[in-house]
This record gives sequence, C-alpha cells and structure tokens, in this order.
Amino acid sequence: DDQIERERVSQHLSGGCCALAAVYLMGKFYVANAGDSRAIIIRNGEIIPMSREFTPETERQRLQFLAFLRPELLGKEFTHLEFPRRIQPKELGKKMLYRDQNMNGWAYKKVEEDDLKFPLIYGEGKKARVMATIGVTRGLGDHDLKVFSSNIHIKPFLSCFPEVRVYDLTEYEHCPDDVLVLGTDGLWDVTNDKEVAGVVMEVLTSYEPNDPCRYTMVAQELVLRSRGVLKERGWRLANDKLGSGDDISVFVIPLGGPGNYT
Repeated sequence: DDQIERERVSQHLSGGCCALAAVYLMGKFYVANAGDSRAIIIRNGEIIPMSREFTPETERQRLQFLAFLRPELLGKEFTHLEFPRRIQPKELGKKMLYRDQNMNGWAYKKVEEDDLKFPLIYGEGKKARVMATIGVTRGLGDHDLKVFSSNIHIKPFLSCFPEVRVYDLTEYEHCPDDVLVLGTDGLWDVTNDKEVAGVVMEVLTSYEPNDPCRYTMVAQELVLRSRGVLKERGWRLANDKLGSGDDISVFVIPLGGPGNYT
C-alpha cells in the first residue's frame, strides 16, 4: 500500500483494489484477505470458510470508532452514528433508533441538529457505502479517493491490513477432490458457498482423478455460470436472475496429490 502511494504520481496511476492471497508453507495454507473476495475449502463435501468479506456493514464498528476518535475526518458533513433511515429536519426533537461504535443492538435518542448530517455508512447489503462512495473497507491504493464534490478523503477509513486464517493440511488426509477455491466478489455476488461446492463436485466427477486440467475446468465453469448468458435483458443466469456484472476471477487449487486412484 505504501509502494502504491509512492508510485501513484510517477506511474500516473489512481484507484485501488482488493487482495486475496494464499501461501503454502511447511504443511500449512495461510489465506490473507483484504477486501470483499472470498476463499473456501471444500473437503469431503464439507465447506470450510477461509475468509470473510470486509464491507461497510461487517466493519461498521471499526469505522464508527475511528470517526468517533477523529471527527475531523468527517469534514462536518457526516455523522458517525447509524440510524435505520435518513432523518428529516421535521423530526428534530423526536426519538429515533440509533447505534454507535459500542453497540450491537439499537437504542433510542432524541434527534439533534448533528444527526441530520449524512451517515458515515449508508445503504444495506451490496449497496452499503462508506460516505456514499465505496463499498469495501479494506484493500490497496485509493489514496486520492474523495467524497464527490468535496475535499474529504476516504482513505483513512480503508485498511490495507488483511485478516489471515491458517489451515493445517497435515491434520487431514486429502483426496484429489478436496480443493481451495479463491474468487473475487463477481463470483460470490450471484453464487453462494453451497452452489460453488456443487459445481466443484459436478465438474470434478466428470474427469479422471489424475487429470490435471480438471481444476482449470472447474474454475472456468464457475466463471461461466456466474456471468450467465447474454440476452436481450442483459446477462442472465439459468434461473433467469441477473448474472454478475462485475469482474470474475477464480482459482481452484487441489489440496490432495494425484496418488493412485482408479
């Protein structure tokens, strides 16, 4: 992240990206995630999560706590408090549900002038945004990202530090059908863990266990099924729901060696 900041002027680059990395070292997989990509292990049909997405919703309390400690980052335009909906001026003095950086649940407070400011986190699900600007809260770059038509920087709220999870391969005897799947949010936006596991098993069983291309074919099938087919109404999945409009990158990594299988 520091290198991107140093080179953004000399290389004339702007923007940023999420990062998901898997490192194999001395019998263990280390999976590091900064962003909204996802990794899962499929072992004997069981799904083992190896990451979690970092979004305005999952990191609400961290973002609110930073804004509470450094209110100057909000530029007098935002409030760190969260409300179920945008408060209207006519509701001044009335009671409204809210929550701050210390709360998991909700409580009531009397609406004050500061509560009319735009919320630090606005929207729900995939539409949730930090300062109405960005939908991920960890990643690399984005040093120059600002709130639209303002001089308020978003970068202080974006962390480049990944969460790391460790999987010990020596604790289990893995077969060629046990895999680690890494995918960007373009995959997971339209395909859940169970559906991905189903595609993995479906494609793997159609190839010989010693065929090395079987894992590439799984990755290809996951991309194709998540993108869908181009129709008059856009990209559509088999169930006619919208396909992924985002970039889709998928890696399928075998955990077990080929061995002698028939």
